[in-house]
Amino acid sequence: MKAAILPSLNSKWEIQEIQTPKPSPNQVLIKINASGLCYSDVHLTEGGIPFPLNFPLILGHEPAGEIVEVGESVTTRKKGDRVGVPFLQKTCGRCEWCLRGKRIFCEQQQGTGVALNGGHAEYMLAYEDATMLIPNEISYEQAAPIFCAGYTVYSGLRAADLKPHDRIAIVGIGGLGHLGIQYSKAAGFHTIAITHSKDKEEMAYSLGADLVVNNGNDLKLNGGADVILVTSNSYKPAIEAFQGLRPEGRWVLMGVSNEKLTIDPLSLALSRHQIIGSQQNSPEYLYEALDFVAKGKVKVMTETFSLENISEAYDKVANGKVRFRAVIHN
Repeated sequence: MKAAILPSLNSKWEIQEIQTPKPSPNQVLIKINASGLCYSDVHLTEGGIPFPLNFPLILGHEPAGEIVEVGESVTTRKKGDRVGVPFLQKTCGRCEWCLRGKRIFCEQQQGTGVALNGGHAEYMLAYEDATMLIPNEISYEQAAPIFCAGYTVYSGLRAADLKPHDRIAIVGIGGLGHLGIQYSKAAGFHTIAITHSKDKEEMAYSLGADLVVNNGNDLKLNGGADVILVTSNSYKPAIEAFQGLRPEGRWVLMGVSNEKLTIDPLSLALSRHQIIGSQQNSPEYLYEALDFVAKGKVKVMTETFSLENISEAYDKVANGKVRFRAVIHN
């Protein structure tokens, strides 16, 4: 099979012909139809995320495809199933966090495209219980980015402990943010987009935003927000937006940056603000994120590339030239 191989840290991805793997008793073999290329792939390539990596490695943690072979002990999946695989695949099953159902905190976790080979290939192995069935209404191209981008932003929305009549603002109308607008609106909340880019205003309204503002001061003048979803990979506009957070508001961080993050502690104390870190929080949220797509309430904006042209896709993502989501198709 063909695969995009990362030979070592900070090296160029190489298209290589390697042996197609065989599933162990509790694994399935997936023919990859679409694999999202996330900015986290850039971080991993450059060593910007401190995960232990085993080289050579196949990256890609937004895979979607069809099961073509199952291990002998597999009972809940069968050949022909349309599935995707999120980041978290396997944990120790014995630590406090595993026993409490919070497997994402397990120190021995194995992640797709990190400890385990990912989806930037023609085929990929996955543990049976890590796979999620894809509704028939969703194409593979639409499904793939939901397994990281959609899952991440929807988990952030759910982590905010939403209440009726909450006002939701999204900072960073890009790969995560354009989904954040749609999920917030689909869930029935008054939705505000925060962007300095004039060319994104009309698009934000078309995605369902009730209001578009330029910064946190404008947000405050227009009534503020109870929840701010930080989907940008730059903290400057996110910190600027903080001044528009209403009392007892929640500022949910899911975008990753190497910048320092400084928040006024007096504001936290006097207004009882909360800062919440969020990632892919629960399989329940992945199910709901996919369901909104299946019902036509959320649509991923994608740019597609062939596996042979994955280096072009990588360069465009690394340089911010893919505005929304890059998807590799086979």
